[in-house]
Amino acid sequence: MNVKETESEFLYFTEVNPGLRIDKYLSEQMTSYSRSHIQKLLKDQCVQVNNLPVKVNYKLRTGDHIKVCLPEPETLNVEPENIPLDILYEDQDLLVVNKPKGMVVHPAAGHYSGTLVNALMYHCKDQLSGINGILRPGIVHRIDMDTTGTLVVCKNDISHQSLAEQLKEHSITRRYRAIVHGRLKEDGTVNAPIGRHPTDRKKMSIHAKNGKPAITHYRILKQYKEYTYIECQLETGRTHQIRVHMASIGHPLLGDQIYGPSKVPYKNLQGQTLHAMILGFLHPTTQKYMEFEAPLPEYFQHLLDVLPE
Repeated sequence: MNVKETESEFLYFTEVNPGLRIDKYLSEQMTSYSRSHIQKLLKDQCVQVNNLPVKVNYKLRTGDHIKVCLPEPETLNVEPENIPLDILYEDQDLLVVNKPKGMVVHPAAGHYSGTLVNALMYHCKDQLSGINGILRPGIVHRIDMDTTGTLVVCKNDISHQSLAEQLKEHSITRRYRAIVHGRLKEDGTVNAPIGRHPTDRKKMSIHAKNGKPAITHYRILKQYKEYTYIECQLETGRTHQIRVHMASIGHPLLGDQIYGPSKVPYKNLQGQTLHAMILGFLHPTTQKYMEFEAPLPEYFQHLLDVLPE
């Protein structure tokens, strides 16, 4: 990070990339903050260039001096809830949880209780990182509501910064298990940029122009009569990445009514069959590589047992 000086409330940047949008530049420099959070700082006039506030789409020029004001953290208006957590690992810096199906990671419209954050606030009290904004304490990355499996949560900002940097560098190991429609013939890789769907803002899609780079490697674990059980390894972590990529090659995930068939052939199947099984990273304090595995959930294993071969 090209930071000339750091105070308790301000960051100063003097080495800029001319022609680059300021929100993109700051998201590359302030790796612990999401781009949406940086854009909010810009809209709230918390970012100045040469002592004047600028808009989100301002393009940097040679000699620009940037000053970012980081407001005091807001009081979190989310209630701690005594919700059981399946904790795979915990120490003073972080914990790794096995998220169940149907649990939203952090509060959002329509989901202000029963989330993983509500449970974490009860379990960890005030020991959660505050980098990712008022409604996402401790959350470095997330998985969809109906996706199960491993998720790392940070208890302090130093750990959060370390994990966020590893995510940015694509050095974190993330291996998923999924069941897809159709019989895949061979292992493969999908390398296709993903961006917001042009007409349906709740969906993502393959975008050559506006999408961000996205790479998913997949390998066949077992073939069934009408489905294939696969392992997917992520190089990048875009929203709905595996779901979008597998659908793009004609093999959407079983149960995924957004990117696959609207009619689900198996009764009571709640959402996509996707499980974040393996998560590996360098511990932010010890710098030792650690890897964690969440066993397949019962519903997933049952499907593998009953699918016709």
